[in-house]
Amino acid sequence: MAAIDRFFTVANTLPALPEVVHRLMDTFRREDVSLAELADLVAQDSALAARVLRLANSARFATRNRVATLSDAAARIGLDGLRGLALTVCLANVFPRPAGFDRQRFWCQNLATAGHARTLAGLVQADAGMAEVAGLLLRSGQLLMLMAEPGQVTLLESMAGAPDSIFELERQQFGCTHAEVSAELAARWRMPLPLVDALYTAGHPLAAEPFSPAGALLRLASTLADAGHDGLDLAETARLIQAPLLARLSLTPEVLAARLRTHDELTATAAQLAA
Repeated sequence: MAAIDRFFTVANTLPALPEVVHRLMDTFRREDVSLAELADLVAQDSALAARVLRLANSARFATRNRVATLSDAAARIGLDGLRGLALTVCLANVFPRPAGFDRQRFWCQNLATAGHARTLAGLVQADAGMAEVAGLLLRSGQLLMLMAEPGQVTLLESMAGAPDSIFELERQQFGCTHAEVSAELAARWRMPLPLVDALYTAGHPLAAEPFSPAGALLRLASTLADAGHDGLDLAETARLIQAPLLARLSLTPEVLAARLRTHDELTATAAQLAA
């Protein structure tokens, strides 16, 4: 724990999560939540509602007809889509902007990881909504690491060539990875325990006892996001780098090739979130 604690010396500079985030997270625990109720919850924060509506009309979601109201947006993108978009907007407002931080790349990676995590969760019968939120949070620990150790983190980023290689570099340098720092941040933010566990076990999923499918699919999603950023074939990268995880999750490269969405599609709203 000492290795992780060093990155929380600046934790008091992080703003608290807005109450709407906790209320949105609470909806994961309920099976009776309706689309209208969720839209009403988002509408209670006018700034959040306006930004969600703007993103719902972006290239990622838009069809020929633009939506003019939050209710119309909710009808277009569905309950999970609305909840995920609202949480994404909230987190975009919360995360700090340390010096030397490439915010647009950060959000490209977040969105790609979240999107791939949702797809993978559907393939292994895991909670897709929770997997998506975990994907949005996975790299939050990198911000704390950058704020505490800017020189070392920047150096490691420059050394991380192959997809997924940053995890081992961080473990060698700091004794922990950004996934474990993200898990601690999520715990301090009072996020649900399954989400915290998924983040923590993503740091070393094959060593987790018992095995955590949520952590494994999150690590695989992160690898796919790296591959997409580098313009690599997603399924082939997974086969080359994460074959043991594929086996534990009973997935094949062929299944991934058929089901995964493209990097450009998943990251279409990154620039707006980074602004």
